[in-house]
This record gives sequence, C-alpha cells and structure tokens, in this order.
Amino acid sequence: MSDTQLTVTLDGGGIDDARAIVHALEGVFGAPGDLPADEGATVRTATFDSPDAPRAAAPAAGGALSGPVTVTVQGTPQAVEAASETLSRAFTARDEGAASGDQERERQLLLVP
Repeated sequence: MSDTQLTVTLDGGGIDDARAIVHALEGVFGAPGDLPADEGATVRTATFDSPDAPRAAAPAAGGALSGPVTVTVQGTPQAVEAASETLSRAFTARDEGAASGDQERERQLLLVP
C-alpha cells in the first residue's frame, strides 16, 4: 500500500474529547479528511489520508478528557502503530486488543481522564 490511511472511531466522551483526540493525531498524520462535528452523536469518526508514511512528531499534549473514550484505529500497520503510540503519549491509555489482517490492522484503546 502506498497511501497511509487511518480511520479513527471514537465511542464515549463529548465532542470536545473527540476533537482533542483528533488534534493529538494531526501532528503525525496531518489534518483529517473530516472532523467530528455532531454534538449529539455517541460514536464519531475521523479519517486521515496521507500519501506518505506517518511522520515523527513531538509528543502531543492531549489534555484532560471529560470521561472514558474507546478509540478504535484501523489502517495500515505503520499508521495503526503510529496512532497508538501517539495516543498513549498524549492520554492515559489502556490497550484493549488488536486484530491483524493481510494488509490492515486494528487496535482498540481505552483513553481515561
């Protein structure tokens, strides 16, 4: 795969939590194709699409979350690893499991306040 693509699904927390999580990933993946915007949603999604491999970034300051957020990251192995490392540096994170396919990976993290 030449493109780095990452889909981030957020379950729990509020819109400000979702935006803080997405903002933490922007230093590695650039701006997402879409931002979580629906204040009433319980599940939010952001997609990052970059032609290059994830770039190194300074540790992101994630800030405090209002409540627990389950984050599922899905994409190329490099993108999932970079996202997992970034979120673990920016927030208090617990690894909730992972699955691997031929060319894609998925990892679930629980981010807590």
